[in-house]
This record gives sequence, C-alpha cells and structure tokens, in this order.
Amino acid sequence: MSETTKNAFLFAIVGALILVTGVLQGWNAAILILNMGLISAIMSIGVNLQWGFAGLFNVGVMGFVALGGLAVVLVSTPPTPGAWAAGGYGVVLSLLLGAATVVAAVMIAKKVPKGRAQTLSIIGVLVVGFFVYRAIFDPSIAAVEAINPAVEGNLGGMNLPVLFAWPAGGLLAAGAAWLIGKTALGLRSDYLAIATLGIAEIIIAVLKNEDWLARGVKNVYGIPRPTPIVGYEVDLQQDPDFIARAEWLGLDPVTASTLSVKLGYSLLFAVILVILLWMAQMALRSPWGRMMRAIRDNEVAAEAMGKDVTRRHLQIFVLGSAICGIAGAMMTTLDGQLTPGAYQPLRFTFLVWVMVIVGGSGNNFGAVLGAFVIWFLWVQVEPMGAYAATLMQNGSASLQASLSENSSGLLQSIASGLVLMSDHIQANVQHMRMLTMGLILLIVLRFNPKGLIPEK
Repeated sequence: MSETTKNAFLFAIVGALILVTGVLQGWNAAILILNMGLISAIMSIGVNLQWGFAGLFNVGVMGFVALGGLAVVLVSTPPTPGAWAAGGYGVVLSLLLGAATVVAAVMIAKKVPKGRAQTLSIIGVLVVGFFVYRAIFDPSIAAVEAINPAVEGNLGGMNLPVLFAWPAGGLLAAGAAWLIGKTALGLRSDYLAIATLGIAEIIIAVLKNEDWLARGVKNVYGIPRPTPIVGYEVDLQQDPDFIARAEWLGLDPVTASTLSVKLGYSLLFAVILVILLWMAQMALRSPWGRMMRAIRDNEVAAEAMGKDVTRRHLQIFVLGSAICGIAGAMMTTLDGQLTPGAYQPLRFTFLVWVMVIVGGSGNNFGAVLGAFVIWFLWVQVEPMGAYAATLMQNGSASLQASLSENSSGLLQSIASGLVLMSDHIQANVQHMRMLTMGLILLIVLRFNPKGLIPEK
C-alpha cells in the first residue's frame, strides 16, 4: 500500500466514524464533532508550525485561543451605549500612559549609563507612571462597569460582521506572540514552556477579572453569526421554502434548521482549514520551510551558516500563534458566547499537543488527522465507557445469578469481583477521557513516536 493510499484510508476511517455517530447518536451530534474537529485541526496546524517546523515548545496555546475569542467580542458585538463617554476614553488613555511608562523605562535603561542614576531614574519613572496610570484607570473602569452590569458593564465592540473578527483574532494573538517572543524566545526550551504556560494563565486571569473588557466571569452572550452563510433557526423555521425542503427530506423544521446552521459552520470552517493547510504546505516546501527545519535540527550549524535563529523563531512563533487565534475566534463564534472560565490547559493546550503528537509532528496532514482522531475519542470515550460498564454489569450480574451455591469459591469470587469492577467503572466513567488520552499518548510514543502520518 502506497503512503498516499494509506493516508487516505486513515482519513476515510475517521469520516466513517463520524457517519456511524450520525446514524447511532443523531446527525446533530455528528456534525458537532465534525465542526469541533475542524477547529481543532486548525489549532493543531498552528502548534505544528511551532513545534514540527521549528522545535518551539509552546505550552501557552490556551492563551492565544482565548485572545482569538476576545477579538470576536471586541470586533463583532455592539458597543455599550454610554460606555465610551463614561470611561472608555479614560481606559484607553491610561493604557497608553502605561505603555509609555514601560517604553520610557526601557529607553532610560538603554541611554543612561549603568549606575545609581540609571537605577533611580527607572524606579522614579515606573513609580510615577504607575500612580498616574491608576489615577485614570480605576475611576474609568468603575464608570464603565456600573452601566447596566446585569447584561452589559463592558465597553462592547465595533459591531462589525463576525467574519472580520476571525482575522482580527489572528492579529491579536500574533501581536501578543510578538511581545512574548521578544522576551521569551531567548530561553531554553524547558524555560520557554514554563514562560508560555505562565503567560497563558495571565491572559486568562485578565479575561476573568477585567469586567470592562469582556464582562469577566459574567460572560458575553449573543455573539452574532456569520450571516447569510449561517442563519438563525427561528428565521429558517418561518421560511416556507425551507419548510418545504425539510418536508421533502423527511425532516421536521426544527431538526432541519439546526442541521442547516451547523452545516453552514462546517462549510466555513472547512474552507478556512483548506486555505491554512495549503499555506502551511507551501511554507513547508519553500526554502523558508527547509531553513526552519534546519534550524530545528541543529541551531548551532544554522547560526554558523549565517541564519538569524532568534528572528526566525520569532517569525514562526507569531505565525503559529496567529493560527491558534483564528481558531479561537471561530470556536467562540460557534459557541455564540465568550466564557473565560471554560479555558482550561487540559482542553486547549494538552489535548492539542496530543493531537499533533499522535497525528505526526512536522506533517501538516498528520496534525489534521490527529485532531480529528483525538477529538472524536475525547467526545465519545465517556459514553463508550458507560456503555461498556453497563454491559459488564449485566454480564457479571447474570454470571453471579447463574452460579449455584455449590459452585466453587473461585468462580463466585470472580463473579463478585466483576460486579465490583463494573460498578467502579460506571461510577468513575467521567475519568475515562484522561485515562484514554494518557494511554494513547504512551502507546504512540512507545511504538510509533513519529505519529500516524510521519514527517517526510
């Protein structure tokens, strides 16, 4: 079997699994798995650029995904009436003053000779800048957050079409990645991982606590949809033409409208994935891609050949983070809300890394395949575990009932043990996800460390 045929067969298996889910559990569940698989595939491409191309160990994926979600709120939601007049301009002014304070301290560190004068000057600028910043910032955010806090209490957005928010999410994540990369990419790989993990947690903490930005833990609801490609169920259910098409397909209007909306998202997500995959493949095959892999394999040799390793690392760190930001914006649009409390490292960092490793780091198609495989298992392994535990319970109970009092003690002990084991599995089935992910990762690293589709 050729490599192309094998890869196509692997993708066909994943497609068949999704189709089986539609038949057994309903097409709404199947299409939801498909949509989240497409988004996860985009995240995996971003991480694969950083790790598979350049060997950068970014453990802050969650932060860049969250910034993509924040971009949707800032770009696509309507502005809060009166918020800018109450304190919005003061918030912007204070943030600019804070940035100017940091820039001034950096300039002093560069221009003033080292010594007591430099130290005192930097401390003085930082202290004065901090108090001026807080004097403007605190009353401004208090005024914004006081505006109808039950449903608003934030500045709101620019009320632009949500499709504009997707590239904006990439730009916001790229800007944050540039700032982080300028300071953190000089660190060794393990220290880089610690730094990116900490920065991701800082981003989530800001989203949770700064209500004026995106309502904090009160969440932002009612994210607009990318109409007319993705409509609203209520509007579709009132459309006579849509109702007629649904009846022709043998579906009731409610189910048909839900499927139509989800399939609209599937179409958009698939288009974005294909575009990004094509771009990643072109980059991989270009001289720039070959240079990045050479830097990954031997930084010292690449530097000896005149390559600016730090600059190239910054480039690909920004590119990979931007792709994660786009995926984060798409996911927030699909959810219809921004929920900062839902961003957890297990889901948005560890799971994405498992996708890349299982699929095959350094291979873009492998990253996409790994995303679909791992997401499918992440969703289905818990109900599969519950079903298996139920079968074990029924079987062990039947075995125990069929044994007579004269049966050997060993058989009775085995039957009792099976009953206890099945009860334990049923009670702890929610942990099957973590167990399965860890087991898959161990098996792949032990027997096929290059992944399902290895790097060429």
